[in-house]
Amino acid sequence: MSRILLIDDDHNLREVVRFILTEAGHEVVPAENGEEGLAKMECLPDLVVSDIQMPGINGIEVLRRIQETDGGVGAPPVIMLTAHGTVEQAVEAMQLGAFTYLLKPFARDELKLTVEQALRTRNLEQDNVRLRGLLKRRHKDTGLVYRSARMKQFMADLRQASPSDASVMIVGESGTGKELAARACHDLSPRWDKPFVAVNCGAIPGQLMESELFGHAKGAFTGADRAALGKIRSAEGGTLFLDEVAELPLDLQPKLLRVLETHQVDPVGDNNSVTVDFRLVCATHRNLEKEVAEGRFREDLLYRINVLQLMLPPLRERPEDVALLWDHFTLLHAGQAVPSEAAVLAELDARPWRGNVRELKNLNQRLVLMRRGDAITLADLHRLAPQAGSVAPATPETAQEEGGLPLGPLPETGLSLVELEKEVIRRALALCGGNRSKTAVFLDIPRHVLVYRISKYDLS
Repeated sequence: MSRILLIDDDHNLREVVRFILTEAGHEVVPAENGEEGLAKMECLPDLVVSDIQMPGINGIEVLRRIQETDGGVGAPPVIMLTAHGTVEQAVEAMQLGAFTYLLKPFARDELKLTVEQALRTRNLEQDNVRLRGLLKRRHKDTGLVYRSARMKQFMADLRQASPSDASVMIVGESGTGKELAARACHDLSPRWDKPFVAVNCGAIPGQLMESELFGHAKGAFTGADRAALGKIRSAEGGTLFLDEVAELPLDLQPKLLRVLETHQVDPVGDNNSVTVDFRLVCATHRNLEKEVAEGRFREDLLYRINVLQLMLPPLRERPEDVALLWDHFTLLHAGQAVPSEAAVLAELDARPWRGNVRELKNLNQRLVLMRRGDAITLADLHRLAPQAGSVAPATPETAQEEGGLPLGPLPETGLSLVELEKEVIRRALALCGGNRSKTAVFLDIPRHVLVYRISKYDLS
C-alpha cells in the first residue's frame, strides 16, 4: 500500500479521487489547499497529486517547494491536475520536475494507470539507489580500526546483533567510539539504507529534550511557529541512536518507554498519536544498574533498551590497536603517510589512555600539525604531550627552576586556584617561547581561551 497526498480545493473532486485511489488499495491523505498540503508533507507520502489552480499557494509553488527540499533528493513524484485553461502551467510544472499532468475531467482508469506508473517509477528509482548502496557497502568497512582479539570479539558480537530489531545497548568508557559502533550496527542491519539519527542526551537542555525527541505541533509553545517531526520520527525506518542515555531526564523516560512499547509518538501539543518504525541503539559510560538503584533511571526502561548489550573495550585493554589507529589518524590528519619514530610508538603503547581513542586522535592531530620535521619524533611527543608525572623537556635550568609539572603535594594551609592557573599558564608560555598557538596546544585548550586568560591575568 502506498501513501498518496491529495491536494485540491474542490471538495467534490477531492472526494471522488480519494474514493478511486482508496478503492485501488492506497492510503490517501487529503488537503484542501497548498498550505495544508505542504504541512502534511511530514506524513512522508510516496506520491503527491495536486491541483494547479488553488487560492493562496498554488500547485506550481507546492511542486517548487517539494523539489527544493534536500535538493529534490528522495522527493516523491508529483502528478498535476489541470483544466484546459492552464495547460501552459502544466507544461511549466513538467519543466520544474513534475512526473506528468492529468487534464480535467479524467477517466477513473486514466487516473489509476497514471498513479501506478508514477509509483512504479519511484520504486525503480529507490531500488536503484538501494542496489548502488549495497554495492558500495560491500566494499566499505565499518569505520572501526582494529586488529586485537578483544575488538574482533566485539565486532563478531556486533555483526550477530545487527540483523535483529531488538534494542542494543553499547557500554564503554568515554572516547571508546560508541557512536561509531552504533553506526556500524546500523550499516550492518537491514535498515542500512534508511536514516541513522544520533542524539546526545547530555548535550540538549532538559526543557528542550521533549520536543527535540518527540516533535511538536505548530503553536505548541512560544516560538513554535511551525511543526517539527522530532528525532524519533526522523529515524522512520532506520535507527535512532541515543548517546549518553543515562542523561535522559527522568520525567521523559516513561514517554520513551511508551513509544518503545506501542510504536507510537505523541508530539508536544498534538492530541493525535503517530505510528513510527525504528530500531533503538543506546550508549552510556555509566552503570545503569547503579543509576536505577539510586532512582535516576527507570528499571522498566532499562529492561526495554538493554535487550542486547555490547561491551566496547577501552584502548588500554587492546594495546595491539594503538599503532594501527595512530597510522590511521596520521593519514587522516596529514592527508599522506607521515612516519613516526619507533620510540614514539613504543611510548604510545605504554600510555594509559584514560581518554581512549578520542585522546589518541587528539594527540595525533596535535603532533601532525606541530611537528618540527618530516617525521614525528620522540622530542615532538615530549614537547607537545608529556605524560603525567614527567617534566616537559625545556632546558635543565628551567626544569630545575620551575620544579617540574605536575605540582607536588598540596600545602595543608591551602592555595589559590586562580594563582595556580596563572602560574601554570606563565610556565607554559615560557616553555613555548611565548608562542601562543604552541602554548594553547601544549595546554590542550582553544587559542582564544588562552588569549582570554593571558589578558585576564595580565601575562602579555
